[in-house]
Amino acid sequence: MDMRTKFLAGVVGAAMTLGGTALAQGAAAPAKVAATKAPAVAAKGKAEATWWGHAAFIIRSPGGAVIAIDPWLTNPKAPQGAAQPEALDAILLTHGHFDHVGEAKALAQKTGAKVFGSFELINLLGLPEAQAVGANAGGTFQVKDVTLHLVEAVHSSSYAADPKSAPQYAGAPLGYVLEMANGPTLYHAGDTGPFEGMSLIATQFKPTVALLPIGGHFTMGPAEAAQAVRLLKVKSVIPMHYGTFPLLQGTPEALTGELKKLRSTAKVVTPEPGAATAL
Repeated sequence: MDMRTKFLAGVVGAAMTLGGTALAQGAAAPAKVAATKAPAVAAKGKAEATWWGHAAFIIRSPGGAVIAIDPWLTNPKAPQGAAQPEALDAILLTHGHFDHVGEAKALAQKTGAKVFGSFELINLLGLPEAQAVGANAGGTFQVKDVTLHLVEAVHSSSYAADPKSAPQYAGAPLGYVLEMANGPTLYHAGDTGPFEGMSLIATQFKPTVALLPIGGHFTMGPAEAAQAVRLLKVKSVIPMHYGTFPLLQGTPEALTGELKKLRSTAKVVTPEPGAATAL
């Protein structure tokens, strides 16, 4: 039994109550996220991140770019009753696992957004050519006032459009650095453990805010995430990928404690799902 199968056997019960992994791969959203209210909208000229639970974020730049990252918007921690975005400029996928691809294909069809990810994963998604941007670590792209940099991550990646079929190799996992003109530089690590290359990310891009997984088991836990903060030299960190399932036991409080042990001055910012956080 491979790791993905074990993961599905242990935790997908929660996802199945939301409509199953088929929904997570692009089918219509279940009733709980019906369009009854919209998440907070970014103030004009400001950079904001709205957390949708797990590793899913909607980023709004000072120049008006709207970017979804790992849009599993039907995850168990997603904001109740929130409307999914009607307009997107780009969708960024860190790797092929269902809890990160999420509703990417359906959102791309609805909004016309380009979808960025590893070359292999983008090919597997079967998107229209005009919307498919398959690339790899080292790639750089422009989305309005945001310069996207694809960087490495330490994880695995596989994708199955049909949950009944065997997953296929989906390329190397990625992280993303978002450099915003007249705004901050944001780093979304994707699913990863700490790695020395984070020091290069700090030197080359100088991110001020990091979105880091802290749940453990499949990614960094709080102690490892604190080491990542040390390598990245960021001023603030927004924890993600925790509490969605029982296996993901890391907490923001534990991360704060680990940062204190390292005498780090980085601030832990813990938004509620659906709340817009100024960057």
